[in-house]
Amino acid sequence: MARSRPPGGTFRYRHPIEIRYNDTDALGHVNNAIYFSYFEAARGGYYTEVVGHPFGTGPDAEKRTFVIAEARITYRAPAFYGEPLFVGVRVGWLSRSAFSLDYLVEVGDSAIGEARVVADGSSVQVFYDLARGRPMRTPADLVAGLSAYEGRELPPRPGT
Repeated sequence: MARSRPPGGTFRYRHPIEIRYNDTDALGHVNNAIYFSYFEAARGGYYTEVVGHPFGTGPDAEKRTFVIAEARITYRAPAFYGEPLFVGVRVGWLSRSAFSLDYLVEVGDSAIGEARVVADGSSVQVFYDLARGRPMRTPADLVAGLSAYEGRELPPRPGT
């Protein structure tokens, strides 16, 4: 099976990650499952950058949230303890009640190794009305904030 290329284009937001010793496995590189927690940390940092406060806080924290409906990752190269790691985040698409985020995980040059892409992936977030117990429309203020932060019109969900 041919491997796709990492996503091109601009990732305006880059979240620094400190690779902890316990993130590594018996082979000495970052364990595959840990990358999803790196995505989570970067997603939280991106949200804070866009809206000005951490996720789960603010005026609507008790009314709405988003849940992860899907997450995928492609591993490209190993990353090792002590290397500088960054996760780029950007919106992939936006729909009525969901949006996707794209991730690009890169290691910078260090004494351990050269700069390289180590993984990429995406996640789908669905907005959820906590009081009603069901999906809800993506808040207009968030759509505006995401678009302004990205500096572009956000594409619709592919196939819609």
